[in-house]
Amino acid sequence: MITPMRREEYRIAITNYNKQFNWRTEISEAFRTPLELLNYLGLEDSEICTKTDSEQEFKMLVPRSFAAKMKAGDPNDPLLKQVLPTYEERETEEEFLKDPLQEWPDSQASKGLLQKYKGRALLMPTAACAINCRYCFRRHFPHQPLDKKSLHNTLEAIRLDQTLEEIILSGGDPLILRDEFLFSLIDELASMPHVKRIRIHTRIPTVLPSRITESFINKVRGHQTKIVMVTHINHPNELDVETGNVLRKLRQAGLTLLNQTVLLKAVNDRAEILVELSEKLFSQGILPYYLHLSDKVEGTRHLCVTSETARQVFSDMLKELPGYLVPRLVVEEPGKSSKTLIV
Repeated sequence: MITPMRREEYRIAITNYNKQFNWRTEISEAFRTPLELLNYLGLEDSEICTKTDSEQEFKMLVPRSFAAKMKAGDPNDPLLKQVLPTYEERETEEEFLKDPLQEWPDSQASKGLLQKYKGRALLMPTAACAINCRYCFRRHFPHQPLDKKSLHNTLEAIRLDQTLEEIILSGGDPLILRDEFLFSLIDELASMPHVKRIRIHTRIPTVLPSRITESFINKVRGHQTKIVMVTHINHPNELDVETGNVLRKLRQAGLTLLNQTVLLKAVNDRAEILVELSEKLFSQGILPYYLHLSDKVEGTRHLCVTSETARQVFSDMLKELPGYLVPRLVVEEPGKSSKTLIV
């Protein structure tokens, strides 16, 4: 067992690590087994009852830069709870499904294209992420690799559909792609006159900030297309000086920054945590956008917050924050023409 280092020492170690290696090296060196991560944090497996590697259908993946934000020796750390597989994932109920949003039957979904709402379509060029969140609603999604021909056909489908004004890059995490591929894809979409905006959904700025390189910033800055970036940040501890620098550069490069948060039991299901998150997001240049009830995905029951609890938390947030810092409380329901507001 490694003696737990102080949190400040973790941060210094990771900062020095990132100076020596690029972001792809950091991905290759990420924690991939629960025991390795727990050992790093000075925790015993018996304290948390993690799932062994052979029992993980949805494998663990945690970059060291994200693990460095966790509190050593604390089994209840809110960042750790988002990423650590435990035996609780075996607990389920009938309503918890592999495909709760009924995305799989869509004929285009296997080709990386999904349209649920009018005027917008989701393009999923990759199934890979920089981190595997245990609440992920696509943890069972049957992603198919997009070869050159499939991608060409998918882009042609977007080009021919003049009703599509916004393309949302998701997955997976689109920022896990190399710049050359990502920006060639953005360029292709930008060449379509009916596409007014490109939206990127990502966890990268907080879980792998080293990915936001100067080269990436320069490519964003030089682009004529309106690009909106929606970060997925669930707890104020995910934000620090490094993320502040990265987000400032993205904002200065012309991106509109929004955030969506998933409401998670024992992670952020208290108003004071979400109030702090909204304030901290705004201080780093991000506007709170959505507060989601988590989707009822098989293996995530232990993280789900009831709608009654959500309403109470939201009501308490309204009392503490100005309106522009209060995200909309929503749930996604299959077959609906938009997200459902919870009031």
